[in-house]
Amino acid sequence: MAIDLTLLSRSYCHLCHEMEVALAPLAEEFGASVTVLDVDSDPALEARYDQLVPALLHGEAELCHHFLDEPKVREYLAGIR
Repeated sequence: MAIDLTLLSRSYCHLCHEMEVALAPLAEEFGASVTVLDVDSDPALEARYDQLVPALLHGEAELCHHFLDEPKVREYLAGIR
């Protein structure tokens, strides 16, 4: 089963870049793909997640905001494997 994660980000956001880097080894461990979306490119996403970026999603499930919650994300990914 493919695991597709979405990282809502901004190009000028240092927290976004930090989460993307921190997420890479975890995504590799679980065989997950990560799509990075610029929240400012979509008005609906910007309205919903403006103050919550970076935000890590799996479908509609919001896994974490601002910083990677590695234990929570690891537990979640292990549960859907």
